[in-house]
Amino acid sequence: MPATKLKEFLNSRGVKYVAIQHSPAFTAPEVAASAHVAGRDFAKTVIVKIDGVLSMIVLPANRRLVLTDLREMLECEKVKLATEEEFKAAFPDCEIGAMPPFGNLYGLPVYVAASLAEEPQIAFNACSHTELIEMAYADFAELVKPKTLDFVTT
Repeated sequence: MPATKLKEFLNSRGVKYVAIQHSPAFTAPEVAASAHVAGRDFAKTVIVKIDGVLSMIVLPANRRLVLTDLREMLECEKVKLATEEEFKAAFPDCEIGAMPPFGNLYGLPVYVAASLAEEPQIAFNACSHTELIEMAYADFAELVKPKTLDFVTT
């Protein structure tokens, strides 16, 4: 089961969560719908390169990231979407596109949308296209310590 590392981490910290099995889904809106989770509560993970460094952006499934605005907000030279080839080795226990928003487990900085940080509960892919985890946002923030930004999204 791909989520072993993630679940072991959560269990070792005494975090309460619910693992939900769902039919195969490959986009964040499809996963949210399949598991009956509101798009604003489903945390999708986008991998970007910020000045050449792999980084994790976490935002609601029903929103899209505006890269030029993110670059300006971070005051960096270059921000681009990472290709699968660039990031797949960083997530050896995850199916491509099903990475959980726990960059700390994979050595990546994590930036989260302020709108997601306002939600009491979040759900996210659990390393596969058929399972998600739902947990309190406060527990996620305590474990990951993401940098919260007011991302410009569409």
